[in-house]
Amino acid sequence: MRLMKPPGVYAPQGDTFLLVEVLWKAPLLKGARVLDVCTGTGALALAAARAGAGRVTAVDVSTRAVLAARANALLNRLPIKVLQGDLFGPVAGQAFDMIVTNPPYVPSGSTTPGRAARWWNGGPDGRALLDRICERAPRQLRRGGTLLIVQSAVSGVQETLDALRAQGMTASVAARRTQPYGPVLRARAAELEAAGLARPGSGSEELVVVRADRN
Repeated sequence: MRLMKPPGVYAPQGDTFLLVEVLWKAPLLKGARVLDVCTGTGALALAAARAGAGRVTAVDVSTRAVLAARANALLNRLPIKVLQGDLFGPVAGQAFDMIVTNPPYVPSGSTTPGRAARWWNGGPDGRALLDRICERAPRQLRRGGTLLIVQSAVSGVQETLDALRAQGMTASVAARRTQPYGPVLRARAAELEAAGLARPGSGSEELVVVRADRN
């Protein structure tokens, strides 16, 4: 798959690739109506379309990301609909068979990075968007539908599982993988270690895909 990756838009990395692996194994993907939230370059939406999803919608709050995802859909000749807005706002009232998301999840400490950092900034504990997705995603899923979220262990995997179960979802860890820190986590390693979110000197993070099914 060819992708344009403009500055300020999250370029697919290990977390994207791990989620794609889980996505492609999902039994209900063929012909499914899929929503990709926080789409960035559109990589996950395009992967779903390429694997046979029936209808794919992608959403991002960033104008630059929306333009990149639309360009990448044209570049790869794959039919995805790309909308701009905050999380589920542009698709309010719609229901999907599957929702996939790789949201910003890196803790930003006590500071609030500017717009240029929006693609990675997950708020003070990394859960600013994760918690909102866990709360709202079940309302956008049809019965029997599936939510797939990828995140780092530094932003609380158990918290994600608990939040989804509190919404009546059946949630579990679908995949795990350890990889070296990328540029953002390397730059914030000392802060994460001081906060007890990372082991001192580890230099690596555990990526986790959480699967939740609506009963």
